[in-house]
Amino acid sequence: MENEAFTVPAGSQVRYGYMNRVIVKTVSGAGTCSNGFFGGDPAGGAGKYCEVQKTVPGVTQVAGVMPVINTALIPSPAVAYTTQRVRQLTATELTYPVYQPAPSATGSFRLLCNTSHMSFDDPIVFPGQPGAAHLHIFFGNAGANAASTTESLASTGGSTCQGGTLNRTAYWTPALIDTRTGQPVTPIGTNFYYKLGYFGVKAGTVQPFPKGLRMIAGNSKGTTPLTAFGLVAQCFSGGGNQHQIPSCAVGDSMELTVNFPQCWDGVNLDSPDHKSHMAYGTGSGCPSTHPVPLPEITMNVLYAVTEANTGTFWKLSSDNYAGPGGYSLHADWFGGWDAATNKEWLDNCVNGNLDGHDSLLCNGRMIY
Repeated sequence: MENEAFTVPAGSQVRYGYMNRVIVKTVSGAGTCSNGFFGGDPAGGAGKYCEVQKTVPGVTQVAGVMPVINTALIPSPAVAYTTQRVRQLTATELTYPVYQPAPSATGSFRLLCNTSHMSFDDPIVFPGQPGAAHLHIFFGNAGANAASTTESLASTGGSTCQGGTLNRTAYWTPALIDTRTGQPVTPIGTNFYYKLGYFGVKAGTVQPFPKGLRMIAGNSKGTTPLTAFGLVAQCFSGGGNQHQIPSCAVGDSMELTVNFPQCWDGVNLDSPDHKSHMAYGTGSGCPSTHPVPLPEITMNVLYAVTEANTGTFWKLSSDNYAGPGGYSLHADWFGGWDAATNKEWLDNCVNGNLDGHDSLLCNGRMIY
């Protein structure tokens, strides 16, 4: 237990903390189950304990254990933009194809968002309960935490997305963990889409996001291969959905994709399961139960592959089963767009049947 002394064989792996919030240290001989000995507090406010890793021949790890997180290896928060970042394209720029929106049947607006921070908070599932969730990686609003509300997201916090504080939306997804060390893996890039979509929603009918909307896509408790629509784990170089975290070639990237439903019931900004107020389109538009079409959101997150066989030791922080990683892939979205900017890209790109490439507002302006 916390603050008690212990003695272990040379070279033992000892973890200190509470549940999956731990610091792992190699210890030889005597030690103390304390913040001082392990160099930090992995689970503030919780009663902590120490466990030593033992390997018993013929005995495999018990199923139902999430990946251990070495909290000492969680990266520091990134620097966020604290201003609105939008500009008019110059006459010269407007002559280049890269700055010209292209016709598109699935009208889309795209932007990049850097990693903001990692934490054990979840403002949708565990509001007001700091540290209650599995480890998440956040993008967008740098101030997003367990206490975040519609009002706080809309008015406070810098943003790691293009557009800066024009987009204070909070996006988060389970962290990717190297199970050999407990280290969270930092993405090398993202691409977030807002589209007319592929389910028969008509251009000109898509509405702006209502203030306060939040939702989850995917299944944090998933224990079977990824076969549901919009949940994809693949190598960036190709090969399609592998239905689990794949081992991509060294030098390639591993990509996780989550598509959110775009049809809103028109009444509820959230629901008990954080999903039922939203639905996917039918192929001929939105279902009668969820008649209001909103932009279809897709989150793409990329991880560099720098060594072979990463699929054998990468798992999501929410994976709670024995077997390949990735089955619990999911993502959360809590709106924080500036209303005028939301309407600008919605009217011009999405409802205008144009592809805005990365960050074009489809009207001679762009966020950056």
